[in-house]
Amino acid sequence: MTAIGELLTILDLEKLEHNLFRGRSPNVEWQRVFGGQTIAQALVAAQRTVEPDRHVHSLHGYFMRPGDTKVPIVYEVDRIRDGGSFTTRRVVAIQHGQAIFSLEASFQVEERGLDHQMPMPRDVPEPDTLMSQRALLEKFGEAVPDGIRRYWERDRPIEMRPVMLKHYTSREKLDPQQNMWIRTTGPVPADRRIQAAVLAYLSDMTLLDTSTFAHGRAIFDRDIQAASLDHAMWFHRPCALDDWLLYAQDSPSSQGARGFTRGSLFSRDGTLIASVAQEGLIRLKQQPAR
Repeated sequence: MTAIGELLTILDLEKLEHNLFRGRSPNVEWQRVFGGQTIAQALVAAQRTVEPDRHVHSLHGYFMRPGDTKVPIVYEVDRIRDGGSFTTRRVVAIQHGQAIFSLEASFQVEERGLDHQMPMPRDVPEPDTLMSQRALLEKFGEAVPDGIRRYWERDRPIEMRPVMLKHYTSREKLDPQQNMWIRTTGPVPADRRIQAAVLAYLSDMTLLDTSTFAHGRAIFDRDIQAASLDHAMWFHRPCALDDWLLYAQDSPSSQGARGFTRGSLFSRDGTLIASVAQEGLIRLKQQPAR
C-alpha cells in the first residue's frame, strides 16, 4: 500500500458503539504517534456524529500524553450542542485507559457573508523549481543533521519542499519564519470531510521547528526535548488538495521552555485555505556532569 493510501485507511475509523470509534497507527517504527494523526482522527470521529451539510470551521486540541503506535486509539465523542447553524463536539482520545489528546471542534452550515483574506507571501519560488527532500539529501549529504536526514528518508504521505535551506545545513541564527511547499503524494478523494482531515494531518508538519530558527537550533537536536502541547486550526475555504500548498510560518515567541508558532496555508493560486497556531515544548535537556 502507498503511504497516502495507508493514511486514508487509518483515517477511516472503526465504529465501536454510539459516539465511540477506534483508530490505529501506520505500521512504522515511530517512537510515538504523530500529532497530526491524532488531530485528524479525532476530527474524523467528530465528523461521524455531525450532519453532512455542516463542515468544520475550527478545532482546538491539547496533547496530554505521547501516543503508543502499537496500540489502537479509542475516540469518545461528546455531542455538546446541535444548534440552528452551528454544531459543537468534544473528542477524547484514549489509550491504556488514559486520555492522550482532547479536541473541541465546531461545524457550521454554509452561509454567505463578508469575504476578504490576507495575500499570499510574495516572491516565493514555485515548487517545481525547488529540490525534493531526497534530492537535497543527495546534494548536501553529511551537511544535513542525522535527525533531519532520517526524517527525510522516510516514505511519507506528504511531500515537502522547503524554500529556505540554511536551517537544515547550518547552525546560523535566522529569522523565525519559513515558507514550505507541501502536498500529498497521491490523490485524495473528492470528499470535503476527508480533505479537511488530511489538511489537519499535514498542518502539524514543520510548524514547531520554526520556533528554533532564531536560536540556530532544530527540534531534532539531541539536547532538545520537543513535543506539541496544543494545536488550533481555522478552516476558511475548501480545497481539493490536488496541487501544492504554501505553508507560510512564523514564530512570534519562544520562552518558558515553550515555542509558539503560527501558520497560513495557501493554495497555489493564492487562496487562503486555513490558519494554524501551535505551542510546543522546546526544553533544553540537562547535560550530564563531567
